[in-house]
Amino acid sequence: MSESAVTKKAISDGFKRTMSKKPFEKITISDITSECGLNRQTFYYHFQDKYELLNWIFYNDVISPFKDDFTIENWSEQLLQILRILKENSKFYTNAINTPYGNEFRKYFLNVIIKITDDILAQMTEGYNVKQENLKFISEFFAYGIAGSIVKWVQTGMKESPENIAVQMKNIVNSAKNFAFEKYFR
Repeated sequence: MSESAVTKKAISDGFKRTMSKKPFEKITISDITSECGLNRQTFYYHFQDKYELLNWIFYNDVISPFKDDFTIENWSEQLLQILRILKENSKFYTNAINTPYGNEFRKYFLNVIIKITDDILAQMTEGYNVKQENLKFISEFFAYGIAGSIVKWVQTGMKESPENIAVQMKNIVNSAKNFAFEKYFR
């Protein structure tokens, strides 16, 4: 791991610890740097602000490990892993989503899910003549449903197990996928 990656990880760990004690909107850069034992200059060398840091953490903890490996065959297992990561860090992610910045965070999450659903649909429709506007609609339909369900689960304290949420989503998505395939991909 590069020195920059080690420093970013230290900053993100400090931020997570700070967010377990304080609401996001009350956290200062000084709070974060004090928690991780670095100075403000080091923070600003790596991140523009705490919002960029929040997105970096989410991307590196939740999205990056899985984004390239999402396929039509394994999407539900990958989703389960994401839900488990969110649950393991529930205090941090609940705080992040329930902040005034939460809308931006949700938009960012939705855009990531749209990209993943676009990629999966491209795999599914390879060799089929499907109108782009239909693909866009289907992709956004699935992405809004998945992202919205996950955000609601986080906002309400993640009471259901990741396994239960994943099974429910898998059942709904597979049923809707079969309908979409019959309607649009023939």
